[in-house]
Amino acid sequence: MADKVKLRSSDQQMFEVEEDVAFQSLTVKNMSEDTGLDAPIPLPNVSSKILAKVIEYCKYHVDAEQKADDKPSKTEEEIKTWDLDFVKVDQSTLFELILAANYLNIKSLLDLTCLTVANMIKGKTPEEIRKTFNIVNDFTPEEEEEVRKENQWAFE
Repeated sequence: MADKVKLRSSDQQMFEVEEDVAFQSLTVKNMSEDTGLDAPIPLPNVSSKILAKVIEYCKYHVDAEQKADDKPSKTEEEIKTWDLDFVKVDQSTLFELILAANYLNIKSLLDLTCLTVANMIKGKTPEEIRKTFNIVNDFTPEEEEEVRKENQWAFE
């Protein structure tokens, strides 16, 4: 039986997770090496809702890498499909997952979530991007025209 790691979210909820799942996060791994596994590891930048999603992601990927007859238990295609479904969340959750992946230092999750946002932006005009992400245009028409002139290559 693998050792368990206790994680405490920003809203004080406790999660008990297998060591190999928790150590997908380099932040958790480093903190546990410094403090040991007896006390809960505080994660003040991650809410329980997001931490539960992060744990779900890490658990799936640890399980997917388990070998059976010298082959991973999941194919690359199965993992890719699961990942695409995993990031089908509202924008707020997606951005919180990015922040959590960055704070927890889980490169594969950070790459996945950032790629999702990049795909949301790809091929859109600045106006469409502003609408998608609820960004207010704070340029005056004159300033915007100046930026367009200076960066003509980007609008071709």
